[in-house]
Amino acid sequence: MPSNARATHLTRRGLLAAGSALGLGAALAACGNETKGGASSAPSEKAGPWKFTDDRGTAVEAKSTPKNIVAFTGTAAALKDFGIEVKGVFGPTTVKDPKTGAEAPDVQAGDLDVKKVKIIGNVWGEFKIEEYLKLSPELLITDMWEKNDLWYVPAEQKDKILKVAPSVALWAADKSMPFVLQRHADLAASLGADVKTKQIQDDKARFEAAAERVRQAAKGKKDIKVLIGSGSPDLFYVSDPARPTDTLYFKELGVNLVTPTKLDQGGWFEGLSWENVGKYKADIILLDNRTSALQPEALKAKPTWAALPAVKAGQVVPRVTEPIYSYAKCAPLLEDLAKALENAKKVS
Repeated sequence: MPSNARATHLTRRGLLAAGSALGLGAALAACGNETKGGASSAPSEKAGPWKFTDDRGTAVEAKSTPKNIVAFTGTAAALKDFGIEVKGVFGPTTVKDPKTGAEAPDVQAGDLDVKKVKIIGNVWGEFKIEEYLKLSPELLITDMWEKNDLWYVPAEQKDKILKVAPSVALWAADKSMPFVLQRHADLAASLGADVKTKQIQDDKARFEAAAERVRQAAKGKKDIKVLIGSGSPDLFYVSDPARPTDTLYFKELGVNLVTPTKLDQGGWFEGLSWENVGKYKADIILLDNRTSALQPEALKAKPTWAALPAVKAGQVVPRVTEPIYSYAKCAPLLEDLAKALENAKKVS
């Protein structure tokens, strides 16, 4: 589990209050199993039936290529980079600018035009089914961190939501990053995108070059220990590198990652009190960059954090805990890691 936010989310699934929407039953009955037409979000039309086998092993089918697509924000951002636009999103999409109070794109929104897409949920547990129905959805797409668990689809609403349109789930854990990237490309291609464009091929070449740079940097800095962390007001979470797709790949590339010893039930992390935040020695800290986690400015108030060798040495690097799975977005993650390794000094 990548962070405290994920820990809270997964353990809260059965505790979240069930929100019943007025008139939902009638709306679903009217919708039935029919899908309505809408503006095409795919760059090309594909005649005949559509079929895609997702990472649940489910063969998802439709009479024609889905056009009205609703997706988890990060997945939607990845599809956009591969050439597929969606009509609606759910998940962290906008945040309020602390200085102006204006709505700004969340880090997970990537290059999505957040003023153009319909946001049917912006926080955990929020999925506005009435707004979802208005989009006449033909396909719902999201991540999967645990088998058959649809990310940001509220458990108490899941059955109602999945009656409206077919769903596709793609792994965001337990598989290495290149595999996950390829699966997103495969899905985009099935939806009509040209994933062989020069831009996408250039992005892929950049990703592969960045991976080799990490490999070489790790080879030259074998003694540099890298810790994957996420801060909350009460606890500091040290992630195990074995499950998240990014850290699993970092490990394959030879990065010396800290492995916590007392993991939660899901095998994602170890939660440390702030008094014990220095339990694991580290030269670099990759810090969760999501809006749900404490960022460096807020962490200054934690004396034990400020005393960590990596913090004092200025060797804290933002970690994109939930990557946008396109080559365009993942290449910079590897480049930043390579640079951090190349410049790191042994401080632990």
